[in-house]
Amino acid sequence: MSTRPYAPRRPISIVAVGSLAAILSACVSAPPAPEQMSRTKVETAPADIQLLCSNAVAKANGVDATKILPVSSSKLDSNTYQVEVDASGKKTSCLVDAEGNVKSVQPA
Repeated sequence: MSTRPYAPRRPISIVAVGSLAAILSACVSAPPAPEQMSRTKVETAPADIQLLCSNAVAKANGVDATKILPVSSSKLDSNTYQVEVDASGKKTSCLVDAEGNVKSVQPA
């Protein structure tokens, strides 16, 4: 049996945790500026345009309008929006101008 006193391992574990924290903190970078975020690059269709499209898809497919869900939208040019909707699992694309005129309803 050894006469050596028990040496606590706390300093080693504290050093290990501190080193791990330093390594992980080096992996975190600053968030990009708002103008560089991808969400700010795409203009989505206003809610009323999305609703118009949802109603047009419901009418074209003979589906209850409450079963239509807009899933994405984007502005194609200065006057046209594209809205993608899910009609009970059936994907449909709709083009609407800025004045609210539905230009087309097509399967996506």
